[in-house]
Amino acid sequence: MHINTEKPVIGITTGDLNGIGTEVIIKTFSDNRILDLCTPVIFTSNKVINFYRKLSAEITLNFTSTRDLTKLNPKQVNVFTCWEDDVPIQPGVLTDIGGKYAVRSLMVATQCLKDGQLDAIVTAPIHKSNTNLPDFPYTGHTPFFKEKFGAKDVLMILYSGALRVALATEHIPISKVSGAITKELLLNKIQILKETLIKDFGVDKPRIAVLGLNPHAGDDGQIGTEEQTIIRPLIESYRQKDAMVFGPYSADAFFANGSYTQFDAVLAMYHDQGLVGFKTLANGGGVNFTAGLPIIRTSPDHGTAFDIAGKDIADPSSFREAVFQALDLLRQRNQYADNTANPMRRGKIEKERSGASDNS
Repeated sequence: MHINTEKPVIGITTGDLNGIGTEVIIKTFSDNRILDLCTPVIFTSNKVINFYRKLSAEITLNFTSTRDLTKLNPKQVNVFTCWEDDVPIQPGVLTDIGGKYAVRSLMVATQCLKDGQLDAIVTAPIHKSNTNLPDFPYTGHTPFFKEKFGAKDVLMILYSGALRVALATEHIPISKVSGAITKELLLNKIQILKETLIKDFGVDKPRIAVLGLNPHAGDDGQIGTEEQTIIRPLIESYRQKDAMVFGPYSADAFFANGSYTQFDAVLAMYHDQGLVGFKTLANGGGVNFTAGLPIIRTSPDHGTAFDIAGKDIADPSSFREAVFQALDLLRQRNQYADNTANPMRRGKIEKERSGASDNS
């Protein structure tokens, strides 16, 4: 990897051309102070940047256009030209063109990341309806990065401050969730969650809460049996070896009474179970992180927001935080790598990790 710990090079994908992605990107990097922390590279075209820049008279964004990542301007935002096509931009409209070029931005940036020309990547939102293309047979960014970087498994984590919510299943229909919840799946997800808390978040001995699948966590088998047959036995196997994995908890009460404050992370069984509580508590400031990858990838916790696209009212808070968190995660992971390179520290960590592995 490129890895410049003083000023990392952060790749930025443009997302759907007609969504709020480019607007929040421009608003984020219009504050030049961020250039003291990183060298941003936006993968798009000059026309797209200029189109959205002109929508707000208050936004001032100076940028350098380039096709060579070895010649970046560290004092300005860099725009890596992914296409010269005269692409029609229609804010708020779902079009095939918007999806096609969102995928192109993502593909080019990801290849640069794989080639070691970037230190981390922050992705703006795409829409599944217009990115279902022959060269992009994925339900979203997470499975795409899993395949591109050859990861055995990955984990979607949304977090804001100390609140971290991970998803056992992601973008699948509710009708398929129960069948997807298996002992093997939960073992993999919990292990990834434990490792990322240690390596990427600096939590030496993470406490993990696991939510039940059914209402009231099954009510002792009266409302579903997955808790009794799969989830609880798995948690007990961890507890017997002194691992700090707890549950299963009833999701509604868990978030409503503040139980999440007692844990370093929460594993939810399905998308809305975890994210309704998370987004309510995070109040628009959350970040999405893909754990289990050899690289750092973050994104804002919102979608394309076509309903407000092009109106200059999109809030850049989540995207800005995604950039800051990419830098923090990169720094923490590098620090962890440095610690494990120290023979004395490496011995302690390997002993701890060996104990963690025994739990699964």
